[in-house]
Amino acid sequence: MAEENAVLMYKGRPLMRKDNLIYYGSMADSHIVMLQILETKPVNGIEVASRVSVQLQLTDPAAKSRDRIVKKSEKDGLYTALDFGCVWLERALAGK
Repeated sequence: MAEENAVLMYKGRPLMRKDNLIYYGSMADSHIVMLQILETKPVNGIEVASRVSVQLQLTDPAAKSRDRIVKKSEKDGLYTALDFGCVWLERALAGK
């Protein structure tokens, strides 16, 4: 049986959700990705994200919230947004 407080992982990094915000990555790293679900649409009776904002952010607590955003974009669908965020995060953590 899975532990109730287990953290969801995607490609080896933690994935946390709070309402319509999804955080991908670890706060211990220099960058994280924030996904914000902007619009949903019903598909077979289930609400599915149709428009998602993606932001690559610095985790430095001393930086102003406006200065933390490194890259941002809007994508159609959660998978596309998470895929872009994953590539951005990998590149940022690799120092490219």
